[in-house]
Amino acid sequence: MGTNPTSSGDPRVLFAMNLVLSSVFAAVVVWGLDFIGMLELTFVNVASLALVLMAVTYLVTR
Repeated sequence: MGTNPTSSGDPRVLFAMNLVLSSVFAAVVVWGLDFIGMLELTFVNVASLALVLMAVTYLVTR
């Protein structure tokens, strides 16, 4: 119906989804590491891991 099957979607939506999903995953991982005493649960730790995850996701999808 007029859609391109090879379209990769709106980059803004993909960025927002990547940001949200990476942040949630990073929060869960850092919480788990805090639970076992390996890393403290702080905003900086969660944000840093989220940025790393976003960069890896970007590199893998390119």
